[in-house]
Amino acid sequence: MKPRQGRTQRGAALLSAMITVTLVATLAATALWQQWRGVEVEAAERARVQSSWLLNGALDWARLILRIDHSFNVDHLAEPWAVPLAEARLSTFLAASEADTETDRDAFLSGQIVDLQSRLNVRNLVGRQKQELIANLERFERLFSLLQLPRSELGALVDNLRSALDAEAAGITTLPDPLMPQRVSQLVWLGLSPATVQALGPYVTVLPVRTPVNLNTASAQVIHAVVPALSLAQAQQLVTARSQQYFSSVGDAMQRVGAPADAVAGCADWCSVNSRFFEVRARLRLDDVALEEVAWVQRRGARQPVDVLWRQRVPLSLAADAISGPGQR
Repeated sequence: MKPRQGRTQRGAALLSAMITVTLVATLAATALWQQWRGVEVEAAERARVQSSWLLNGALDWARLILRIDHSFNVDHLAEPWAVPLAEARLSTFLAASEADTETDRDAFLSGQIVDLQSRLNVRNLVGRQKQELIANLERFERLFSLLQLPRSELGALVDNLRSALDAEAAGITTLPDPLMPQRVSQLVWLGLSPATVQALGPYVTVLPVRTPVNLNTASAQVIHAVVPALSLAQAQQLVTARSQQYFSSVGDAMQRVGAPADAVAGCADWCSVNSRFFEVRARLRLDDVALEEVAWVQRRGARQPVDVLWRQRVPLSLAADAISGPGQR
């Protein structure tokens, strides 16, 4: 019996040793996982804060560029604000003596400023007088016809826009009155289909006040819509002419393309050569984080503060960000 009892005791000791080793390994793995999780959480929070500061700096830089614009009376695509910033590594802007392990991280920034008054403002659709409303509809009808969009959706847009503006003025934010959109993608609230909104995206905007179209920055399609006296071919000629020399006035633009004399009077309320509203778009890649921030700003006057109307920050996939550059007009 003694040899058998000895084997039993050795087996129990071996089992106890295995249990002890398993317990120690489990505790060590748990401690290691908790430590790794803490490091990852701290790194993610650090990247979030640094990304926020970098994007805030990019927006401040854009506002400064717009504020020190010396030719406030005329805005065109040859000005500094219109030059896009190609993707650049942030450490290249630092002196060699300032580079260290903290600033030499994989941080890349790109962006651009887009003139929002290069597009038709949806708010312009609603007029106070019948004649004004007819003129507004005519311009959007030309754009809808050019893009081959359903005319019925334009009627729904006008009706819902009027209801939304009335509800906004009365402070009503409940159904059945539609909410007033702040972005083009939200025009589906006013009866447009997603396909129509996508087609209108490069040509329309939603600004808080009525705004004219800047002939120095607008596309040929937009110019054709806002100037009834110009055909699409003449609008394209106007775009070509301004690439050689920007327009100093609306009359100068019409004279360049040989437009009839009544063309200036016909677009007096719809055309200009300067702008107050801009879109600032910035993209940041910081290590494994890729973010894009879009902000709309308003410039109130020469060397006056540039106000931020709204801003939105969204994550991007690194693959998509590497393939596509900043959004183009």
